[in-house]
Amino acid sequence: MVDCTYCGCPVENHDSVYVSETPDGKSTTQFCNYGCLSAHIDEAALTTGTTCEWSPTQ
Repeated sequence: MVDCTYCGCPVENHDSVYVSETPDGKSTTQFCNYGCLSAHIDEAALTTGTTCEWSPTQ
């Protein structure tokens, strides 16, 4: 069984989400559901500083 990257529960027991794959198709990051994925993104601050700057004149 594969464990959730965020909470450690077996992902097969849930509506699992696989985020990335290796070139041979194996998943490298997995989550029980979108709730665990969202919590992981928030706690790891993965969106901080990753947005593009935009202004109406561009």
